[in-house]
Amino acid sequence: MGREQEHPSDSELIKERFAKLLLGEDMSGTGNGVSSALALSNAVTNLAASVFGEQSRLEPMPPERKARWTKEIDWLLSVTDHIVEFVPSHQGNMEIMITQQRKDLHMNIPALRKLDAILVACLDNFKGQNEFYYVSKDASEAEKGKRKDDKWWLPAPKVPPNGLSDVTRKWLQFQKDSANQVLKAAMAINAQVLSEMEIPENYIESLPKNGRATLGDSIYKSITVEYFDPDLFLSTLDLSSEHKILDIKNRIEASIVIWKRKMSNKEQKSLLGSSVSQEKRELFEERAETILLLLKQRFPGLPQSALDISKIQYNEDVGQAILESYSRILESLAFTVISRIDDVLHADSQAQDSPAEKKRDRCLISPNKAAVAADDQSPADGPISMTLSDFMGWNFADQGETEQKKDSADDPNDPGKHMAKVANVSTTPKKVSYMERLYLEKLEQLGGLRSPTERH
Repeated sequence: MGREQEHPSDSELIKERFAKLLLGEDMSGTGNGVSSALALSNAVTNLAASVFGEQSRLEPMPPERKARWTKEIDWLLSVTDHIVEFVPSHQGNMEIMITQQRKDLHMNIPALRKLDAILVACLDNFKGQNEFYYVSKDASEAEKGKRKDDKWWLPAPKVPPNGLSDVTRKWLQFQKDSANQVLKAAMAINAQVLSEMEIPENYIESLPKNGRATLGDSIYKSITVEYFDPDLFLSTLDLSSEHKILDIKNRIEASIVIWKRKMSNKEQKSLLGSSVSQEKRELFEERAETILLLLKQRFPGLPQSALDISKIQYNEDVGQAILESYSRILESLAFTVISRIDDVLHADSQAQDSPAEKKRDRCLISPNKAAVAADDQSPADGPISMTLSDFMGWNFADQGETEQKKDSADDPNDPGKHMAKVANVSTTPKKVSYMERLYLEKLEQLGGLRSPTERH
């Protein structure tokens, strides 16, 4: 009896968790709790932090942590089963209205569950690997190796003196590409959900009156030039630290909100006395959207922007809160897995660049064989890493040919699929949010995202 009291049943845990959520995380009874949407968002975030926060190595999750994650995320996601809408249904000769899970939840929850399973399976694939290992925190400085500066709190991976074998190296790259696809899909869903959330009034009230004041003269002039190149624009910015990148992202998002409000019907009167036409504001907004997209692609691990934090804090839609938080934590986990794989590949690169290894290569590889060895490293030998636009099927140049794009996305041998570069696009589609038209129909491609095969 004592042991049963120490470990409450699932039903008791569910009652306790949902009672706390209903009270907005305030158990004092004073009524100072947060909204139900924010409480659920925090619950998903806290659960992921407690389960995945200790995932500092490339290894399977412990069975107890995996079981806890599966069970408790199911509890929180069960709320979406009761968020429904009325849809027409034919019953014989009559048409009646029935309830059905809301469309955005019906499309995205299964997709996110699949991404979740792929990430867990990716970690499981590292069971039994024996070509790299991790140095303990108590090891000497010499044993830890060179890379101990920026990630001193993580265990350092070690590889054999001559580096990893070609088979293991390609296998690691495949795991990285699989996690990268999950990252891009989770980013797309998260960005879509955030774009549909209402902008809080207190955020709007904190903004300057015009985009120039928000961006600063230098960035404003760069965005409003006649011929705009997003790559050239980004090359002129100081992106040397996370803080500076986030500051630029905050300013660009604020300017987009300002321009959109000035173009809205409610603000048409202000255009009469403005020196900037509505067409130019639309062009500036499209360019800013493109810059944001490129920043999210190049720096997927960035913290949330001021606008995102404000939306999450004041959002009252429970369904959107769950979608946003679930996609965000999967995005974070995928980024963590990719970073851990990069650590191992970096250690492998250092081992290959060691003087002893270079000397061995000079002895073993003749000049005539060097060209053959270079040919053996062609992209056809391993998975090709796709861009976010490739994975989601975006094509800014021609959005009308949806079926053609879908066919090319299903064909992994189509060279055109991997040649499209978002960075070469100077404008984004008009009157369309980040992923609105294409991302839902492209989510069905997740069926082709199979978990990596087991290592033999």
